[in-house]
Formats: sequence, structure tokens, C-alpha cells
Amino acid sequence: MKISRGRLVFNIFNTIVIGFLTISCIVPILNILAYSFSSSQAIIENRVTLIPVDFTLQAYEFVMSNSRFWTSMAVTLKRVILGVSINLILLILAAYPLSKSEKMFPARKYYVAFMLCVMLFSGGMMPTYFIVARTNLIDTIWSMILPDAVPIFSVIVLMNFFRGVPEELEESAVLDGANPLQILTRIYLPISKPSVATVTLFSLITHWNSWFDGLIYSNHTENYPLQSYLQTLVVSSTSTMENMDVDTMLALRNVNETNMQSAQIFISIVPLMVVYPFLQRYFTSGLTLGSVKG
Repeated sequence: MKISRGRLVFNIFNTIVIGFLTISCIVPILNILAYSFSSSQAIIENRVTLIPVDFTLQAYEFVMSNSRFWTSMAVTLKRVILGVSINLILLILAAYPLSKSEKMFPARKYYVAFMLCVMLFSGGMMPTYFIVARTNLIDTIWSMILPDAVPIFSVIVLMNFFRGVPEELEESAVLDGANPLQILTRIYLPISKPSVATVTLFSLITHWNSWFDGLIYSNHTENYPLQSYLQTLVVSSTSTMENMDVDTMLALRNVNETNMQSAQIFISIVPLMVVYPFLQRYFTSGLTLGSVKG
């Protein structure tokens, strides 16, 4: 099949742009990885680019012995498990009735309008903080989960996907005596895997990468999630190095703040790098199909 000249030019341009974007995403990761495996002296002399210089594992050995890092990692894992589960349950329960026609759900348009307003105009940081404080959620894992328990954008994506499910499937299930919960769990969810995987990925990334709420809702550093801990890493790593004894300092002579931070940052992104390939095949189709109808 012969490709037209215009199409060929577009394909070449598209390949160049995508290649440039791919490289711009990969290079920072390689740079962080190179810093984490390089010696302190090589980093001070600014000899590290994309390849480790004076290869050493001492930064990772230090991270493995750092209890604060693993405490914050445990907080983040707990947050992700609880947060993603609650997000999925609530957004599915919200998206399913909102996907019905106005004949079946006359008040649908009012709820959709309300959700769009909430998505575009939030209450702001201070009102949210006061609500969290007045409900005694400060310094608890729930302060980082409940304020964003219903992600409106994900509700709209999943709602629009549900609206694309043929009505005949639901009608036949009703004739067979199925109730709404059975219809949702046995018909809608099994054929909505791309959209569910998409909103799951949104929720996972949000909870894993959030750091600011951990800082403002936690009075004690042991309650910090991983990203909040990494945000304060410069200060904490400096104080950690200052409090070490002479023997430990000598054992870690190839470790400084930069390669310790790089090692911890790289470890923190590994889980997302592992999970994303399994959800990526659903991501594009789920996002596209979930944005067709309004």
C-alpha cells in the first residue's frame, strides 16, 4: 500500500516528536539512577551524567538501614491500599446511577451539574483544613484519604463509559430477575475493565505522588507519607549525617546528600514503573471511550 507524501511527512514528524518526549522522560530517570550509584567525590566534582562514576552501592545500603524511609513507605502503602479501594467503590457507586437516562433518573442532570461545579470550583485549602481539623482527622491516615474520596473527574470518565453500554443488556438482565447491584457487578463492571483500569491508575498515581496534604495534616514526621518525607529530605539527610558517629561517617565516606536522595527517589518510583505496564494497555482505550458522551 503506497503512503502519500503528506502522510509520510506526518509520520516522520510524529516519530521525531514522540521520540523527543520519550527521551525527555527517560533522561531524568537515568540521571537520578546514575547519581544513586556514583561516589560522593564524583558527584562533588560534577562528573556524573547518565552513567555511574566510581560505582558504589553504599547509598542503597544506607537507605535500607534508614528506618524513617521505610516508615514513610509503609504509610504510603497503607494510604494507597485504603485510598484506591475507597475511591473505586465510591466512584463506581456514583457513576452507575448517573449513567442512566433522565427517564430512569430524572434528577440526573442536577447531580451532574453539581459535580461539574465541584470539580471546577473547590472550597480551597483553608476550609478543607478546618473540616479535617474539626473532625479530628489530623495526624491520621484518613486525613489524606477522605477529602479526595470521590474523584469527580474519574466519576465522569466512568459514567460516560457506562453510558456506552447497550441498554439491551440491562433490559435482558431485568427480565431474568437481576437487581441493580447484580447488573452492576455482573454486566457493567466486567465489560468496563479499560475504564476501571484507567480510573484505578489515576487514583494510584494521585495517592502515591501526593505530598502537600501529608505536610499540612501531619504534626509528626512519623506520619508523613513517602513523598512528604522525600520533600523534606535535604533537611533530614543533613541532620542525619550530623548525628552520625565517626565510625559510621567513615563507613559512609562515599555517600552524601545527593546520592542518598537519588537512591530514595529511585526506590520510590519503582512501584509505579512496575504497575504501569500492566494497566497501560487499558489506559488509552479507557480514557478515550470514557470521554465520548457528555
